[in-house]
Amino acid sequence: MRHEDITRLTLAKGSVRTLRQPEELPLLRDHLLRLDPESRHDRFHGFMDDGFIERYAAKCAHDGTVIIAYIEDGVVRGAAELHPPDQSPDSQPEIAFSVEANVRRQGVGSILFKKLIAEARSKGYRSLRITTGAHNLAMRALAHKFGAHLTFRYGESTGSIDLQPASQPEFAKRDIATPVDTARAMIDFNRTCWKLFFKMYGLGRAA
Repeated sequence: MRHEDITRLTLAKGSVRTLRQPEELPLLRDHLLRLDPESRHDRFHGFMDDGFIERYAAKCAHDGTVIIAYIEDGVVRGAAELHPPDQSPDSQPEIAFSVEANVRRQGVGSILFKKLIAEARSKGYRSLRITTGAHNLAMRALAHKFGAHLTFRYGESTGSIDLQPASQPEFAKRDIATPVDTARAMIDFNRTCWKLFFKMYGLGRAA
């Protein structure tokens, strides 16, 4: 394990790092198989059986996908995936996220998102595509916080994140999470999520 790859979290009790060793890559498969039905539906935009997930994880292990994982006690509980541009029909790198229900609302998604953007920028990518379920309010709010402009079609939300330096908020440029970073990430995410909720259901302006 490379210590420089580890980011300690304060609200969650695990760590975040990139899975690099071949023997670690099945940890992504096990994490995806543990997702509850709703989370699995949101992650893959529909029902996917165990066989599909096993094949998907095996493909990620060999096609150059970067997997940044949130780990507790040696078990992956959340993952951010950066898929290389040659896997996309429009040559745009695509990102995906999944967090198990028992570790949500602890800043995990925000830290994974920030680390993934830093990885993408280090590779020289200029933009990223993200796709999520139209009803996945939490992921839509998180994507919006990091600058994604989402459009809707066929039950999905798709968007692009511009990685040009001037477009990124300051916290997205720093690679190391501090206790203040993690607390601020949770506050910002909750505020964005509620604003989006109010906007969707016409409940007036959020404070």
